[in-house]
Order: sequence, then C-alpha cells, then structure tokens
Amino acid sequence: MVFNTGTALLDAIVLAAVSKEEMGTYGYKITQDVRRVIDISESTLYPVLRRLLKEDCLETYDMAYDGRNRRYYRITEKGRLQLNLYKSEWSIYSGKISRIFEEACI
Repeated sequence: MVFNTGTALLDAIVLAAVSKEEMGTYGYKITQDVRRVIDISESTLYPVLRRLLKEDCLETYDMAYDGRNRRYYRITEKGRLQLNLYKSEWSIYSGKISRIFEEACI
C-alpha cells in the first residue's frame, strides 16, 4: 500500500479485529485478520497491542491450548468507546477524501 498507516488507524483496525470475538482472540489470529486489510508484521502488531493494553483499551488472559498457554486479547469498555470514536471519525475523514478524489480531473 502506498499510504502510510498512522498510529490511530492501526489502533482502530486492531480494536476492530479484536472486537469481533466476544471472548477475545490471540496475537497470531489478530495478525491474520489485520493482514486482510493492510500489510502488517507481527513485530509491528505487538507494540500496538502493548500500547492498547497500557491505555486500558484491551485486557489479556491466558488459556491452555495444545499443552501450552496462549495469550488472548479482549476489548474493554474503554476500548469499545475508543473504537466507536475511531469509526465516527473515519466515516467523516474517508467521506471527505472520497469526495475530493471523485471531484478530481483525470
């Protein structure tokens, strides 16, 4: 993708991916879900997850899977509020960008 993905957009995409699973989801699955939208590496994703944890937008818990622990991420109420703000802002922002592209002479 030729457009840079800023911090807020990354946060919004990760929150949206995590919010799809009521009981939470794990890092690898989050990476796969996000990769359907943007190209992202695990080394980029995990700092985003840590930041969202620090900001209380996500919480974690561990569960055994195939004989080892797997860390799950679940969106918090604060995370849902933040995601709703991102969605509202994105709707306005993307609408403005789309309008200017539609008005451009080709």
